[in-house]
Amino acid sequence: MRSFVAAAMAMFSCVGANASAQAIDGAAVYKDTCASCHDQPTGRMPSKDSLKDRTPEAILNALNSGTMTMQAVQLSAAERRAVSEHLAGKQFGSIVSTDTGMCAAKPAPLVNVAALASWNGFGVDASNSRYQPKPGMTAADVPKLKLKWAFGFPGGTQAYGNPAIVGGRVFVGSDNGTVYALDAETGCTHWAFKADGGVRTAPSVGLIGRRYAVYIGDLKANLFALDAETGAVIWKKTLDTHKFARITGAPTLADGRIYVPVSSTEEVPGSQQNYECCTFRGSVVALEAATGAQLWKSYTITETPTQVGKNSAGTAQYAPAGAAVWNSPTIDRQKGVLYIGTGNSYTGPAVKTSDSVIAMDLKTGKIAWWNQVTGGDAFLVNCRPGLENCPKDVGPDHDFGNAPILRTLPGGKRVIVIGQKSGTVWGLDPDAEGKVLWQFKAGKGGALGGIEWGSAADETLAYVPVSDVLTAPNEAGGLFALKLADGTPLWHTPAPKLECNTGRGCTGAQSAPVSVIPGVVFSGSVDGHMRAYSTKDGAILWDFNTVRDYETVNHVPGKGGSIDASGPAIADGLLITNSGYALWRGLPGNVLLAFSAK
Repeated sequence: MRSFVAAAMAMFSCVGANASAQAIDGAAVYKDTCASCHDQPTGRMPSKDSLKDRTPEAILNALNSGTMTMQAVQLSAAERRAVSEHLAGKQFGSIVSTDTGMCAAKPAPLVNVAALASWNGFGVDASNSRYQPKPGMTAADVPKLKLKWAFGFPGGTQAYGNPAIVGGRVFVGSDNGTVYALDAETGCTHWAFKADGGVRTAPSVGLIGRRYAVYIGDLKANLFALDAETGAVIWKKTLDTHKFARITGAPTLADGRIYVPVSSTEEVPGSQQNYECCTFRGSVVALEAATGAQLWKSYTITETPTQVGKNSAGTAQYAPAGAAVWNSPTIDRQKGVLYIGTGNSYTGPAVKTSDSVIAMDLKTGKIAWWNQVTGGDAFLVNCRPGLENCPKDVGPDHDFGNAPILRTLPGGKRVIVIGQKSGTVWGLDPDAEGKVLWQFKAGKGGALGGIEWGSAADETLAYVPVSDVLTAPNEAGGLFALKLADGTPLWHTPAPKLECNTGRGCTGAQSAPVSVIPGVVFSGSVDGHMRAYSTKDGAILWDFNTVRDYETVNHVPGKGGSIDASGPAIADGLLITNSGYALWRGLPGNVLLAFSAK
């Protein structure tokens, strides 16, 4: 996978010769290292012009510690700064970035978190339903929602990770690796912590002894346990040493253990002649939540990559590789397993566990079963004729970005619901080794299409957003409500008519995870709107366009943009969402927004 990192990583997929150490010319660095790919981009690769929406600080953050770190290894610090200014079209410091807004008073200690109506982690519960039964607001309150506060991510940092709301605090990560603990009522800052890489994972909060910890993963494949009161590091573990490994899907906390998915961006440099493609395998790592001690690590590909030949440049080639895990693990205590969805294979022929739903034993990590719904999906970014590292038969890049949702139907029948980038929603039987119960074609699908980052489900319905971003902008979005029992649609609401006419971010695609409360489902879109839909008939109850400037509580200049990759967190009468995710075709921005009906 995947759109959100592949596009950003691809920006420097052609890094090669260094510019002169004297008087660095950013234009020359770009011409020598990147122009051949990005002056006439193909597929998911962004154009040079599209990067002018970013600040040089944001681009440098990505080069130094974010999604483009490995692609920029051949550039010196001066060259990175020069090319960042060149691509952004502005100098460092041209965006005033203050970071004030610290809370004046110490918050009350966190107590009995398990009993609170929180939005904890990615999916609220261990079944990843994204259903909040006690939101602190009713369906009747939703049309009254108004902006309560806005927090500005400083230093050119864009809106990035899925927020969590726990015990009167909001925890959220950013693309430069800073994790914030904010006051839920006012948005003031209790503490901030800097990880080693960008933080996109939704934070999870759990008890260690007598204190609470916040668990977050970064784009260097590190997992941190932080003191929830102070932000101090309790422990840190590196879960994979592959240079392209990262933690993107949120860890899942359950019964004193934390289960962590590991993904990678090796499919981006994999097609290059001088890259030894490919050696990464997706995995899940189980740790003791209190100490970080590793209990097991289970790879999605059981075979170890071995050298299978050399290309004409003399570069070694390896296989098998791929099947990254981009989504949060789902816990099934009844069966004693967890469920994940996997990404495409990086090498051909495609591995048997790519584009699959996999069940792993909670105690040992052993694969109990898998169901591969799309075979033959061997894919590398930017493959074209003459690139020997590419699979002979390039697949469609139809990974699973969605987390599996486990639900129990009236009468006790259970179902796993999961959406795929193919545009298909699958209903699988967890009690029959993932047998297909039903399937529904919600979107057209594609490398940037179908169902991207997350669906939701209450007791009877699954809510599925469509993100066919490569189709006509007015046909790219929409929201379905499907019956959990058989996958038949109860209603479908197309994306409303666009307010824009053309340009970056002008698409109705609904890539972000959706969230549901009794009577209402919330869905964000790439054009920056956050909307509330009636669960009865799909009627739009509330619509807020986040694309605007904001006065922020921490006095950082704030701007809203696309809503993508992270969905809204809902608890204590608050709806909290990021606005400004722009790693592929979205509108840039840097705000976290809190809405309330009170």
